Amino acid sequence: MKLSLTLSKLASITGGTLHAKTSQAPFRSFVTDSRVLAKGDAFWALKGRNHDAHDFIKEVVNKGASVIIGEKGRIPSVPDGVAVLEVEDSLKALQALAKYHRLNSAIKIAAVTGSNGKSTTKQMLKSICAQAGETVANTGNFNNQFGVPFSLLEIQPKHELGVFELGASHPGDIAETAGLAVPDVAVITNISAAHLEFFKDLETVYRTKTEIVSCIAPGGTLVYNLDDEMLRRLEAYKGKSISFGFSPNADLHILDTDNFSFTYKNEAYVIDVQLQRHDKLNAAAACAAAIALGIFMDEIKKGLMSYTPMPMRMERLHKGQTDFILDCYNANPASMQNALEILGREAGSPRIAVLGDMKELGDSSKNYHRLVARWLLDNKADYAFLAGEEMKYAADALKEDTSVTVFYGATPQAWLKDLKKLLDKRGGICLLKASRGMQFEKLLKEI
Repeated sequence: MKLSLTLSKLASITGGTLHAKTSQAPFRSFVTDSRVLAKGDAFWALKGRNHDAHDFIKEVVNKGASVIIGEKGRIPSVPDGVAVLEVEDSLKALQALAKYHRLNSAIKIAAVTGSNGKSTTKQMLKSICAQAGETVANTGNFNNQFGVPFSLLEIQPKHELGVFELGASHPGDIAETAGLAVPDVAVITNISAAHLEFFKDLETVYRTKTEIVSCIAPGGTLVYNLDDEMLRRLEAYKGKSISFGFSPNADLHILDTDNFSFTYKNEAYVIDVQLQRHDKLNAAAACAAAIALGIFMDEIKKGLMSYTPMPMRMERLHKGQTDFILDCYNANPASMQNALEILGREAGSPRIAVLGDMKELGDSSKNYHRLVARWLLDNKADYAFLAGEEMKYAADALKEDTSVTVFYGATPQAWLKDLKKLLDKRGGICLLKASRGMQFEKLLKEI
């Protein structure tokens, strides 16, 4: 980050109380990890799930920290030469700084949320935006109440466009992060069962994801999936909007062709990329958002054609005799069903599904994991290697059916030798799919 502030201005933005010999001293950047602090750095004390940085203030002062930002009553005494900014809540103060920084830049921002496809849509849109101007985007899992403000603080004067993914695990999460990003374009990819342990039902998921609508900048545009039954309600939205989908009623109507093609405002466009059905929806969301940002169609085409899929997101790999589909970044019912449908459309054989638990489904977990058995059968999987406490429900549901050969264990170690033997002997098409916590990508090294 490269900030151009004074300590006095920082205190004003965050609503904090400043104790410093020189209130007009420059404030350009800060660190939040005591291990990387160098002499002269400013230290922002945040409290996370596992660590509270206030516990390390004495350590960073001894290392030569020049400024400490922390919560009132939690900052120990420091030498006179160290400036101290006391705030009520260090995370809220960080968010206030991020929002100030965003609003004081000339950048146009698109924010992407939804139950599935938001990371892929973000990457596609980032690739498109990069054709039109300097672009900044959040990386990895920097899509929550901590990550989004850090990402917004990476905005520099050179940046013309920004693309930020917004994730949610609880009601109110999107309102919190979208309220910082203040998007010129808000994208909602879909609504499906994810994080139900916290959301409880799909209606709460819908309400949470659509919190982004109230955060759109004046004159901004809403982009939404008209194929999604719940998002269809947004047809009643009174502001500017672009709907997308396979539905002929969508503003950006995806055509059923081999290459990705669509119509928009009575014009047909063909982009020389071949995508699975779910990625056509992601691409349509990215194209609609790009149109809303004012990006020309030639740049949209070039950007989408230069897009590179993210690791562990339906990633195609070949090893030995086996073609692997690696989709281990996350899993929920909609993405699990989609991955198994893709496996079912593969021409090779045998079709092998290596599946782990879908996390955070709460009371619905048992029913959704039982549905995995039905999806395996519907998509003609030949073998199913299942691991995890929740996947036992799928294994039990398959006991009476002999059309798929099932291996089950609490961990992959229970059947890893059997899987390796099968792949060495027959190869085939092998899907690896599980929630991030299962770390199924490590299986590739062992097989």
